[in-house]
Order: sequence, then structure tokens, then C-alpha cells
Amino acid sequence: MNDRRRMIGVVSSNKMQKTVSVDITRTYRHPVYKKVVQKTHRVKAHDELGCNEGDLVKIVESRPMSRTKRWAVEEIVERAEQ
Repeated sequence: MNDRRRMIGVVSSNKMQKTVSVDITRTYRHPVYKKVVQKTHRVKAHDELGCNEGDLVKIVESRPMSRTKRWAVEEIVERAEQ
């Protein structure tokens, strides 16, 4: 294995060529109010596998491929129901 960061997220858009938008959700407890909060971060990832919207994917940090693309889809963990 290498030291590149890996994250799991849901594909929110696949309307670009060989690029998907992935929503990464993290859950944490608010430090003051102690309420469980979900925060979503959206990144663009290079896609050679043909992901569809709603797929659960594992993305890995990669070299910069464009101005906004810094991640690549490593594997499709779970396909969305169509």
C-alpha cells in the first residue's frame, strides 16, 4: 500500500467526460451544543470505471489532473439501484 489518502463517498453527478462529482459526508459531534452534525464536502474525481449517480465509490488522492481534479476513483464499492 502507499500513503495516499482514500475516502468513500457517493457520486452526485456524472455529466462530465471521465469526471464525477463525489459527495464525502463526515459525521461529528458539535463541540459546544453536543448535537451530531453531518458535513458534506464535494470533490471532483477522475473516472475510468464508468460510475453512475448514486454509486458508492472509493476515491484516492492523485496528482493534479486539471484545475479542480485531485482525486481518482479507485473502485466502485456498491452500485446504485436503477
